[in-house]
Amino acid sequence: METFHKLFASLLTLIYHGFDRVVIQGYLPLLTPPEHIVYFFRDLHGIYPITKQALRQRTRDYQHWVEAFARNHRIPLQWPDPDRKKKGLRQEDYVRPYLLAMERRQRFGVYFIFKTMEPGPNFRSCPPKYPTQDPDYRIIKRQWSRYTHYYFYLRDEVLGPMILCVGSFLPFQTRYWINGHSFIAGELQRQGLRFHQDDNAFLSVSDPEALQATADRLSPEIIRQRLDYWTLVLGPKFSKEGAGRHPLAA
Repeated sequence: METFHKLFASLLTLIYHGFDRVVIQGYLPLLTPPEHIVYFFRDLHGIYPITKQALRQRTRDYQHWVEAFARNHRIPLQWPDPDRKKKGLRQEDYVRPYLLAMERRQRFGVYFIFKTMEPGPNFRSCPPKYPTQDPDYRIIKRQWSRYTHYYFYLRDEVLGPMILCVGSFLPFQTRYWINGHSFIAGELQRQGLRFHQDDNAFLSVSDPEALQATADRLSPEIIRQRLDYWTLVLGPKFSKEGAGRHPLAA
């Protein structure tokens, strides 16, 4: 390697490296085990017995909130076109005009919401098989089933375009899609640097060292901070006082 460097040092150029598409799985630690569900309903909110209706009410509350959020902010909320795959159209392609409109207005936030039916974790309440001393006792079991998930397409002021998916049933599992190159592009623009980008590749930049430094600056701390923010904004709220605010575990 030293010989190679001596012979070709004058011909070497800086090569940046950075994350491309990143998928992160999130969950709410305090609402993951069944015993925490019991504590949440019985001890924190005084809801007992923990019936199917009690579990469903949390879903209804969140679904109504999403619908009101979309309506109040005039954000499209719809099911994907079932024939989009036949048309060769990705969801990202479908929502791109909305993203471009937000970029032209130099705004940040949610610009589109898709809702889908897909499997995810949830809980069910069932009475015990045999009589117990507590007539209101219910067994809370974790299971998988199909239900509504919401995909929030948004533009973040730090990470750029990203997607947040929230399941509408407890434990309200979340997923995130981000792109490291969007972060780099935004940072270079803020620094006033010229660059040419083709999809997820930077073909030229006026300051290669700044490009490398920016790529290296994307850290777990930055990502977590932005994901925590949007989870708080778009995820379910568990109390009027905010005591149920949900730190992200990923």
